[in-house]
Amino acid sequence: MRHSPTVWRQTLAGTGAVFLICGRNPTVLLLSREMKISFLFACLLVLTITRDCICERCDDWGEDTRKLTQAYDGEPVRLRCPLFEDYLKHNYSTAHSAGLTLMWYWTGKGKDLEEPINIRLPNNRISKDKDILWFRPVLLNDTGNYTCMLRNTTFCLKIAFPLEVLKKDPDSCVSNDKAAEVVTFPLEESSTLNCPDTKGYYPSDVIPIVNWYMNCLLVDRFIGRYPQGLNLQFVDVMQRFEGNYTCIVSYEENGRAYNLTRTIYVKTISSHIHAKAPVMISPNDKQTFEFLAGGELHISCDVYFSYVNNSFNEIGWIINGKSEGDFTDPRVHVNESVTLDTTLPGAKTIKKELRIKNITPDELKHNYTCTAKNTLGVVSRQALVKEKVGTPRYITELACGLGATLFLVVCFVVVYHVYWLEMVLFYRAHFGTDETIGDGKEYDVYVSYARNAEEEEFVLVTLRGVLENEFGYKLCIFDRDSLPGGNTVEAVFEFIQRSRRMIVVLSPDYLTDKSISMLELKLGVVCHNAVCTSLIIVEYKQLHGTHTTISKLKENVPFVCWDGESSRRSSSRFWKSLRLVLPLRSLNTRSSWNESCSSQSDISLDQIQKKKRRLKETSTPPPKTNSNDRNVSVGTVKVKNGPKGAKACQCCVTYCDSDNRLRSKCRAGEKPKWETHLCKPVTYGNKTRWVQNGTVQQDPVPPPVASFSLQQYTDLSNNNSDFYVL
Repeated sequence: MRHSPTVWRQTLAGTGAVFLICGRNPTVLLLSREMKISFLFACLLVLTITRDCICERCDDWGEDTRKLTQAYDGEPVRLRCPLFEDYLKHNYSTAHSAGLTLMWYWTGKGKDLEEPINIRLPNNRISKDKDILWFRPVLLNDTGNYTCMLRNTTFCLKIAFPLEVLKKDPDSCVSNDKAAEVVTFPLEESSTLNCPDTKGYYPSDVIPIVNWYMNCLLVDRFIGRYPQGLNLQFVDVMQRFEGNYTCIVSYEENGRAYNLTRTIYVKTISSHIHAKAPVMISPNDKQTFEFLAGGELHISCDVYFSYVNNSFNEIGWIINGKSEGDFTDPRVHVNESVTLDTTLPGAKTIKKELRIKNITPDELKHNYTCTAKNTLGVVSRQALVKEKVGTPRYITELACGLGATLFLVVCFVVVYHVYWLEMVLFYRAHFGTDETIGDGKEYDVYVSYARNAEEEEFVLVTLRGVLENEFGYKLCIFDRDSLPGGNTVEAVFEFIQRSRRMIVVLSPDYLTDKSISMLELKLGVVCHNAVCTSLIIVEYKQLHGTHTTISKLKENVPFVCWDGESSRRSSSRFWKSLRLVLPLRSLNTRSSWNESCSSQSDISLDQIQKKKRRLKETSTPPPKTNSNDRNVSVGTVKVKNGPKGAKACQCCVTYCDSDNRLRSKCRAGEKPKWETHLCKPVTYGNKTRWVQNGTVQQDPVPPPVASFSLQQYTDLSNNNSDFYVL
């Protein structure tokens, strides 16, 4: 910018005097009114010519942003002209003696016009003292660029520098926008922290009040740190002492109180005791790098550098005498990374990776050396590199074969774990032997259940509908397939022996005392132990409490749980588990089975049953029937074309009929493996009679003919259960 001398003009009253101040030599002229205009015109012409000459020789060094001054609002600030610090060899006194004048200008924030600084403000807030511009105190509006100009009539030199006035953050003693001075203290050593930039702000005879803060927390007494006026003494520097330290200096001058806020960041570094030459971690003498020709060479150089004050850390690769900076091959890449040591501040590990793509056999024979150095020493080590021998082909093929085999085994195990039921059913259907051929059995399943509405609907609708209609099994349901009249025990026992499996629909109501289901369960256990009819438990509802008989059955009898609505679909897990324990039938037999199990319908065997009879090599003679027995078993179903030559079940049941006569139910006349007595001998006079358990010795009363009778029997084989038969 151009700057012209200031001209003041004043006409004295009653005279024609004009004061002309031009430059440093004021001139007083006494002129008449007629000569005033001519004189002023001539003076302005001279000043314009002089200004143009001066401006042509003025050196403007621009703005020096390195001299940025940051201050807090309401605190005193002094600005020293940078011309006498870095740009001139002489001080202010020498320049003033040479006839040079120092002038100050100001450009406000967001403005372009440079204005002279008004030092005649009230209370002397802005003043200048030699080469220093004072603000007591500085305000937010003082932010801007300040220019100091040194000049005379023939010489001009100026430079600008910024001033930024900040407000402290809320609930804080400092502002995060102000950069803190950083000092480094070595660990395990004593150090002194000085409150900076306070000299010259207050007279030497004034003793200020100094408060020290760490991270803006006032501490009356620091542990291991002791305030001593403008100094904070560190007895033994520790890593936890690292942080921001703020000193607030309070003093009075000319009756006004001022504060100076200074912040220093203390950084801990490793003590000089730990300073040493670089330590190379990798490569080492025990490490060998093998690479295939045509592949990528990858070598890492790891070096530990301890903290050394005013030292440098250098690391690099040398390949056949050439440093990495001399390589122009695009195949060569060098990457560097730094890891700081958390235990020793200032220490670090530098890692330099050397990568060469498409390495040739000749390059694998080169010398690869890593070199590291600092001011305390130099260390270098060669990486042992050699060509890697390829893996034989048969080993690769063997590894691939083993891997594929292992993968298939794992897949098979997973599939079997998820679909094992489906797999077992598929195998049985296609490769299993049809166990219904030649066994002399008439029914596939005998169903025993509690006689209530809910379970009866489950058996007759759900269980029968799926097993008979969809899977082709032949079910025997006592209430459906038995004829009225006769002995219930013999009928139930006969049905169970003529069935391949017996399903017990287990529920709390099933185990009710004096129920026919308890008789069926006990007879089913008899046949199961005699290997005549296998027992299957379908847990329809969970039992409450512990039942000894059921607990024993769980050890050797299959249990299948009904899960409610999720089990109704014929493809559910319940039906798959149930089919797994039911008799195995061939695919053609199951698909063509369409026989009704009811004895009250047409019970003649179908073509499948006839085929099975033709497959028998020898037919077993049917069991002999005593013509003298007038009482026919209620559950016995005599069919016209029934099975011939049934196998001996080798189990017997002894019971008493309505006339208290001892009756025995055996098959095939063979010696039984399991025998159950449902009555006991009682002496009556000179005769021995067989009576029911709990019956007094009296003449038996003939049972009524037109109605059913409830009779009680005791299993004398274990003497622990009573049976009530309707």
